[in-house]
Amino acid sequence: MSLANTTSTPSFLARMVNTGAHQKLLAFASLILLLIGFSIASPNFMQTSNMIAILQATSVNGVLAVAATLVIITGGIDLSVGTLMTFCAVITGIVLTNFGMPLPIGIIAAIGTGALCGLCSGTFIAKMKIPPFIATLGMMLILKGLSLVISGTRPIYFNDTPGFDQISRGSLIGDVLPMLPIPNGVLILFLVALAASYVLGRTVLGRYTFALGSNEEAVRLSGVNTDRWKMAVYALAGAICGIAGLLIASRLNSAQPALGLGYELEAIAAVVIGGTSLSGGRGSVLGTIIGALIMAVLTNGLRVLSVAQEWQTVVTGAIIILAVYADMVRRKKA
Repeated sequence: MSLANTTSTPSFLARMVNTGAHQKLLAFASLILLLIGFSIASPNFMQTSNMIAILQATSVNGVLAVAATLVIITGGIDLSVGTLMTFCAVITGIVLTNFGMPLPIGIIAAIGTGALCGLCSGTFIAKMKIPPFIATLGMMLILKGLSLVISGTRPIYFNDTPGFDQISRGSLIGDVLPMLPIPNGVLILFLVALAASYVLGRTVLGRYTFALGSNEEAVRLSGVNTDRWKMAVYALAGAICGIAGLLIASRLNSAQPALGLGYELEAIAAVVIGGTSLSGGRGSVLGTIIGALIMAVLTNGLRVLSVAQEWQTVVTGAIIILAVYADMVRRKKA
């Protein structure tokens, strides 16, 4: 059995394209309705400063969601993306603050640490055959503990690192076009999204990412080293989490070792809302970005309307359940 025969018939591709386009259109329509609804409910919602705050919030969650998208398309799951983001931020703090290294070294350390941790998760799953849920749950706890141990349970501040806060909060676009003060974090999000879209759509790694989620056994029987490709996907997702760690540390101008738990749920919710199937084999980065924007708009809108924090959490949980249920309905229809 060849890989081409399992996934490349015209009718199969037509169904995949139509389903994905329909889901992205539905998600985009939901985003527009949320914007209109909150704008009517509060005149403060559509202010420029609030729109920038939404985009700033989306930058971190969106980058994490892109990482989660790659893994979920393979049919796996990664519960460690939030704590891996924090761990990379802490490592950056140690490298820049404690060791006094220049900024580029700190950036490389964050991305490299993320890739190494992702590779470890991929190895547990591919080589040791530990279920992804259990492997990444264990990695989540390991990274949370290491973040606290390495930092001594104290935040690491970047006050003595010139330019670090500009990674997320600066605005290269605003310097050229003052009427568009879009933060650098948002620019980085879209660059990451474009790069991930290219990888999924134009590279061998992207083709095998979809193939692993569609029918891993068929891919293996066709002679492909599925373990190697799966480990590569988790390593790439980890590197993207390292970028998220840089963004959140720059935004806060500190590495907070107790931060991270809960981010994985919002990332997974954004992925599913955007049309990526939890069973694997189908998804897109564009849909994920729309899903991340929906989550950010919803959270911000509830805050603008002075909805209590506990009720915001309830709404987020309900959305996750509805998103997963919608994915189940889509799979049954398919």
